[in-house]
Amino acid sequence: MKEKLTLSQKLTRRKYKPANKIIWWFFKNLVIDPFLAPKYNPHYVIKDNINDEKGPAFVLYNHQSRMDYIWAVQATYPKVLTFVTGYNEFFRSKFDLIFKLIHQIPKKNFVADIASIRAMDQVIKAGGTVCLAPEGMSSITGHSQPIAPGTGKLLKHYKIPVYLVKQKGAFLTNHKVCLDERKGRIDVEFYKLFTPEQLDKLSIQEIEDQLNIALWQDDYEWEKQEHIQFKTNHRAAEHLHDLIYYCPRCKQEFTMLGKDDTIKCLSCNNGAKINDYYQFIPLDDKCILPSTPSKWVDYERELIKKEIRNNPNYCFEEDVTLGKLPEYKLLKNNATSIICGEGKLIVDHQGYHFRGTKDNKPFNFDLNYKEVHTLVIVTDCTFSNIYYNGEYYDLFPKRPSVGKLLLVVEEMHRLHENSWKQLPWLNEFKDEDGNLPPLD
Repeated sequence: MKEKLTLSQKLTRRKYKPANKIIWWFFKNLVIDPFLAPKYNPHYVIKDNINDEKGPAFVLYNHQSRMDYIWAVQATYPKVLTFVTGYNEFFRSKFDLIFKLIHQIPKKNFVADIASIRAMDQVIKAGGTVCLAPEGMSSITGHSQPIAPGTGKLLKHYKIPVYLVKQKGAFLTNHKVCLDERKGRIDVEFYKLFTPEQLDKLSIQEIEDQLNIALWQDDYEWEKQEHIQFKTNHRAAEHLHDLIYYCPRCKQEFTMLGKDDTIKCLSCNNGAKINDYYQFIPLDDKCILPSTPSKWVDYERELIKKEIRNNPNYCFEEDVTLGKLPEYKLLKNNATSIICGEGKLIVDHQGYHFRGTKDNKPFNFDLNYKEVHTLVIVTDCTFSNIYYNGEYYDLFPKRPSVGKLLLVVEEMHRLHENSWKQLPWLNEFKDEDGNLPPLD
């Protein structure tokens, strides 16, 4: 009898090569151009033509939104791109057919994944172009994250041309706080970032430093300069409390509520309306507000850094529901996992811990800060994701605490390991408006 393979086994055994050019033509001309791109109003400046390349190449992009593949395809067509995509997405039925047709590569976020490296190697050896986001997942706050460790080593190993899709404004069209699509404008610049000769001469650290600089983007700061109207439908603050959980006026946590176009503290009414230009309009003249949502999260990060460094017994606990990937049947109805248990999530100076149940049996695990440096947030900020022993899990908290959980994990890692360093220009929080209370 023929062995019945699990979905995971099928992915592991899949062979990879560049997609068929006819399939790629259909994908670009019959899907992206008429249906997807018009929703977002992208504008392009193409400085270098990747189609002049005769051999393999990398295309990198700063990961500001869920739809970044659109600009990558339009900026490089007719070059066929092989995208590297989050492993968990291959278990969702709505992506199954298109991922197979265009030979998408699965990658487990922020963990060593030999299968994904092998797949990229197959595509490169076939003369293909691999397209990936060095940050590892799309922006959570509106500005860039440091690149994933090992990116420089990967590029230096292959020494093939590296191109960059640099986008501005994409976060403001769709992001992980609210899943609405908001048409405004996206600016895209495409150019060659590294030649093989440059990669040969540069050290791994120099490559990664230059990558972090090239990828950096804060869309809220860009919007302050460009003043582009985005069609927010009076929902620019919807679910913003998943990230903005701290009130700078009364200094309480989890009292903020983002609903429709208003973010406010339920304890002291500190807050603002957010208009179609993503501007904070204070609810009254006594409100204390950072200048942008991304600055607000940066401010929360500084509070977390101070708190965990001053308290050797710091511990953050949350009651959570646990989800896992299916073995044989693809997920439907936009689900990202199958609910399989519940328990308590604990983050302290020793690591990231789960104590609870899975499939009606006791289930516990522990990860230290060599094993985890950030969390995966694949869809929105109402839940987070983690890999343990190579297996993917969703963790759904009982309260809107994902924003704080993310910051605690990242800053614990930087305190105890710091292999995934903060971008140097964000190490010291500064607000040019001077309207925040002192951190103490």
